[in-house]
Amino acid sequence: MHHHLVQVRAAGAEIRCRRSPHCPYCGAVKTQVIVLNGGSSAGKSGIARCLQAVLPDPWPAFGIDTLVEAAPASMRASDAGIAFAADGGVSVGPQFRTLEAAWTEGIAAMARAGARIILDEVFLGGADSQQRWRRALGDLGVLWVGVRCDAAVAAGRELARGDRVIGMAAAQADLVHRGVVYDVEVDTARAESIDCARTIAAHVG
Repeated sequence: MHHHLVQVRAAGAEIRCRRSPHCPYCGAVKTQVIVLNGGSSAGKSGIARCLQAVLPDPWPAFGIDTLVEAAPASMRASDAGIAFAADGGVSVGPQFRTLEAAWTEGIAAMARAGARIILDEVFLGGADSQQRWRRALGDLGVLWVGVRCDAAVAAGRELARGDRVIGMAAAQADLVHRGVVYDVEVDTARAESIDCARTIAAHVG
């Protein structure tokens, strides 16, 4: 059977779902993980907080920043770890990749244990990054969300927040979306975080 997206209505809300033996009606799989992918300063964290407010169940939010902040300081100043260049570029070394792989499996284990999770991600590798998460999350119900933002708008936010390397937002605005397949896309340059969250919530199974 070919897997494809279908539209169904449940409790008055529209839900996009994939055909699967998990659902006796239409193939809908309960959404266990919401993956928000977008560049730096695209507005993912704001959307995550709004999702936590509008979704009925408790959804803890984790992101790549969670991992970076938890890593030893030495790893943020090493070619083997993760380094942030003066122009906003980010380079990831083998030690950080190893840590990231373990963290990814840990997030997947939490979801399999019953937690419903929001992931605030930056797919520096585009489609390859998504594939790594696909392998880890396996048959869990995942909603893939593209969080887009015009590079100039994101750069303005970056300057205003003052805690990011200048140039990172512009460098990542398009890079992180290359080859990535989404179920839902939102644009934070055109809609407020709460409106984006409501759009996403309408697709949560």
